[in-house]
Amino acid sequence: MIVVTGATGNVGRPLTQALTEAGEQVTAVSRHAAPLPDGVRHVAADLAEPASLTPALDGAKALFLLLSGDLHGPEARPADIIDLAAASGVRRVVLLSSQGVTTRPLGPSRIAMRALEDTLRGSGLDWAVVRPGGFASNALAWAESVRTQGTVAAPFGDVGVPVIDPADIAEVAAACLLDERHTGGVYELTGPEVITPRGQAEAIAAALGSPVRFHELTRDEAKAAMTRFVPAELADDTLDIISAPTPAELHISPDVERVLGRAPRPFADWVARNIAAFR
Repeated sequence: MIVVTGATGNVGRPLTQALTEAGEQVTAVSRHAAPLPDGVRHVAADLAEPASLTPALDGAKALFLLLSGDLHGPEARPADIIDLAAASGVRRVVLLSSQGVTTRPLGPSRIAMRALEDTLRGSGLDWAVVRPGGFASNALAWAESVRTQGTVAAPFGDVGVPVIDPADIAEVAAACLLDERHTGGVYELTGPEVITPRGQAEAIAAALGSPVRFHELTRDEAKAAMTRFVPAELADDTLDIISAPTPAELHISPDVERVLGRAPRPFADWVARNIAAFR
């Protein structure tokens, strides 16, 4: 049995589906219930309280660990989850980390994530780490404004990064959970092309068949919006990247193709599959 945390999110949903289609028994963990594939067990738990995971881990052979935004803060103790997994008999953990661990190692949230990677390496468990860059699904933050105002509002409109489709992250994670050849692997995951926020707005407009205006936010305006959902440290680390990406953050990684045998999906593919959210 494989436990998927964040199972109702943009990565967890397709990962749960992929594992189910591979014939695996899956326990989906989230704070709240949501529709799941037939046969998937749901356990409500809050990773900020690791003990709440205990019922989910009973009998599990593997764990996909995805931290919610609040677990990136300075007071969080996500290493306790790895200790609990080991004590529960879990043999393999696949961690969703961040590209910024290597490209921005001194950012507060990146220091904490690197420490968690190090804890996993020293746990005695089989492990793999996936380090995605920016998510294509972050564009869902614009869905309401596109629907109601025909507008995308974002900072740094002409600065791009190679955003990754969460479905590609999920497929790589599934491979790491199911195939022992990926034990000890660290995979940097990006999309196939650099795309700016303005370019993303144009892709949404093309899929809708109607105009979408672009409104550029200041950094302060963007941070105020982000900190409604994530700690200030994570917001600042993210804004540092998308305002001035380094050459390493602009690099198109080959790792999706190495693992899956195909190129990563472009942003336009993600938009086409999710266009209903913007209508």
